[in-house]
Amino acid sequence: MIDHVSIAVRDLEAAVRFYAPVLAALGYAKLVARPDTVGFGKRYPEFWLNRRSGMDRVAPDSGGHVCLRARSSDAVDAFHAAALAAGGRSDGAPGRRQASAEGYYAAFIRDPDGNRIEAVTFIAAGA
Repeated sequence: MIDHVSIAVRDLEAAVRFYAPVLAALGYAKLVARPDTVGFGKRYPEFWLNRRSGMDRVAPDSGGHVCLRARSSDAVDAFHAAALAAGGRSDGAPGRRQASAEGYYAAFIRDPDGNRIEAVTFIAAGA
């Protein structure tokens, strides 16, 4: 079981401005703020942003991504919309996906540093 994840960002303040509304759509809030790291979560920090000022943008073909669970398809939709409104870009619009699990409904975004973040929920067949 994974306890938390961290991603690197070049500009921590800009990343916090981006992620605050995006993660709020999934029920996350900023819980910890330190000079070089910020943690978001529901009850404890589960998603960390770490300042790495000298890093390059994440390559589009890196293959890495983080997936966060959403309560509903509406939350997945809100996550995607918030990311676009905050300056991110779509890397897969909300919708059903071919996956190993039935009812896999997800959206993928890229943050301003190129990190690929997914939100997923599982919906009943026919819903």
